Amino acid sequence: MQPYKLPIRAATAEFLEKKSRFIAHIMPVSSEEEALVFLRSIREKHREATHNVYAYRIKNNNICRYSDDGEPSGTAGMPLLEAFSRQDIYDFCCVATRYYGGIMLGAGGLVRAYARCGAIALEASGVGLMREITMCAINLPYPLYENMKRLLSTFNADNIYEDFGAEVQLRFSLPSEDVPSLEKSVIEQTAGKTRIIIEGTQMASS
Repeated sequence: MQPYKLPIRAATAEFLEKKSRFIAHIMPVSSEEEALVFLRSIREKHREATHNVYAYRIKNNNICRYSDDGEPSGTAGMPLLEAFSRQDIYDFCCVATRYYGGIMLGAGGLVRAYARCGAIALEASGVGLMREITMCAINLPYPLYENMKRLLSTFNADNIYEDFGAEVQLRFSLPSEDVPSLEKSVIEQTAGKTRIIIEGTQMASS
């Protein structure tokens, strides 16, 4: 899977627009079920609100949903979603709660307000990167140990574990897209005597 962007943490932000109170809630989610649980919790917490507009987008199965929740069609859910889709953000559920203040905003005002909800929610959460990580191992003779440690450092390999036996075993992880380049460098530095052992992959955010 190619790397993709997602929110880092749950967050809340709010503002007033012509006496209407807008509260933006965001939660990182990995499934539609998680998104719906979050949506229900916000609706319960803000059941007196005039509207609880929402948008969510899940990378797995490419799920994308949004709702105007009673606002004029096209003025709420879609602008909220587009605040995220413009930056190609996935794995989030954002709920924009509105307490009506008595002054009509008009269609253009609503579009701007709900787009702002998405923007401030994402700013409060921060943006991370989800990518595939490969767990690897290398077995090598002691004379190659220092050079290999330096090589792994240049590739920003993480979670390095060292086991000193008849040979040195180094176990580490790094982004999957960097594995082919590291493999090439390992072969060059060891004259083909050492190769990377792939132990598995997983998705991780940073």
